Amino acid sequence: MKRESSDIVIKNRKASHDYVFLEKYIAGIKLTGTEIKSIRLGKAALADSYCFLSEGEMFIKGMHIAEYYWGNLNNHDPLRERKLLLTRRELRKIERKVKESGNTIIVLKVFINERGLAKAEIAIAKGKKEYDKRETIKRKDLDREMDRFRKK
Repeated sequence: MKRESSDIVIKNRKASHDYVFLEKYIAGIKLTGTEIKSIRLGKAALADSYCFLSEGEMFIKGMHIAEYYWGNLNNHDPLRERKLLLTRRELRKIERKVKESGNTIIVLKVFINERGLAKAEIAIAKGKKEYDKRETIKRKDLDREMDRFRKK
């Protein structure tokens, strides 16, 4: 019995505006039962979330997963830290990159894969300066203008 790829994708829209992505990774997320049910309903937000390394493990902080409506007293804490599942090799590589000045780890999106598991796309990123953000906006506007002229 093969499932189709899920339509559930929670994106961090602000990330591409604020950061330049250097490398991307896909990681599993260790969740409780009520958390995965809330994600499947699309009740999560990545607005102020980021990742950090602690004792050789990676965690997401600031990711909000709403409490499951039909959950009981055992419902989860919406803002708890959640462990990311990566290989040791990937963790060591990420740790070396983050030790470089100005690099951070951010969550780009959370999705459900074809096997029904919750995955997070994370990126090693460098913060954009204000003039870089303005340049990106100008470039997008120019690309839109060029596409309009091509369609005519």
